[in-house]
Amino acid sequence: LPRRPRRRSRTYIPATMPEKVALIGSGNWGSAIATKIGVNASACADFDDKVYMWVFEEYVKEEDGKWVRPARGAKPPEGKTWVDEGYTPLTQVINEKHENVIYLPGIELPHNIVACPDVATCVDGATMMVFVIPHNFLAPIVPKMEGKFAKGAIGCSLIKGIEFEKEGDMKPILISDLLQDEMKKSDGAPVVDMSVLMGANVANEVAKGDFAEATIGCTKPENGLKWCKLFNTKDFAVQAVTDVAGAELCGAMKNVVALGAGFCDGLGYGGNTKAAIIRIGLKETAKFARLFFKGIQDDTFMESCGLADLVTTCFGGRNRACAEAFAKGEGTWDDIEKSKLNGQKLQGTITAKDVMTVLKHKKLEAQFPLFARIYEIAFEGKDPKSIVEL
Repeated sequence: LPRRPRRRSRTYIPATMPEKVALIGSGNWGSAIATKIGVNASACADFDDKVYMWVFEEYVKEEDGKWVRPARGAKPPEGKTWVDEGYTPLTQVINEKHENVIYLPGIELPHNIVACPDVATCVDGATMMVFVIPHNFLAPIVPKMEGKFAKGAIGCSLIKGIEFEKEGDMKPILISDLLQDEMKKSDGAPVVDMSVLMGANVANEVAKGDFAEATIGCTKPENGLKWCKLFNTKDFAVQAVTDVAGAELCGAMKNVVALGAGFCDGLGYGGNTKAAIIRIGLKETAKFARLFFKGIQDDTFMESCGLADLVTTCFGGRNRACAEAFAKGEGTWDDIEKSKLNGQKLQGTITAKDVMTVLKHKKLEAQFPLFARIYEIAFEGKDPKSIVEL
């Protein structure tokens, strides 16, 4: 009988290669979201196990049980480095201790999160990029990525802020659009489809595992599904809406409203007053969104990115806390920022200035009485008590 040909052994090739995830940012919120991304990347075959996290390199050392950094602007003695002075790179500490000892102390990071001080290395070959850096860092940081991400890569911004045109109509510009434009400047002009993640997410509570919700604002349902798979855990429930602008503007404007809530707290006003500020703030946020962007969905304002985020920020966020201190006369915004924010920046005051610039340009201040009054108290010396005189 003729010999039957031997069957060749087959190597299993997955239908699609696993997604390679890069996390750009490692502050309080960046480190907190790493606790979710790391777990899902390790557990789900859709993702590569290892997740690089870009860290702005700093030098730290432990003194009396507390991790400290050199004073801002300080330089090591001539001919010496900070390592010579007993400090260790923060990336090294994170990778050895699996903890961001500066921005999220006491919380263990998944061991597949790898801190990296070079952003180009971090995004090399990445198919999914998560951005969690202050929006004023975009211009210096994104060009250093050198377009190393994969062709067809998608991005998700967790950055709660907004920019405005510097001339002309001074229209608001979404941070997700800025990111897309900056990445498009790389060789080949890649267009990275951008989504956003916004919601009622106090970073320390999310990191501890307290239950929270978040909203993905996406352009395509299939990309929304990918991001939900990456972020969703049993204690972090994520849903997608096809409304990037609505979700993102909620995340930016709530910081302005939170200043008003903080003024109320600083004056000792009760829950009734704060509830009024929240209601008016949500109404003005929706009006502002529809004024400048098409396709805004009413339901977006009832998602976690809308009402829920506004409520939690007005009761527990850094903008509220700093505005409370301001109303109590504890110093200038710069003084309060230095004393309360551990080196991080306050977003609400920046956004309040920019919003007022565009409203004045269009002569629309009267249509946004709360936003206007918050600006007047914050920057024009108006008595904080006038927050209830709208």
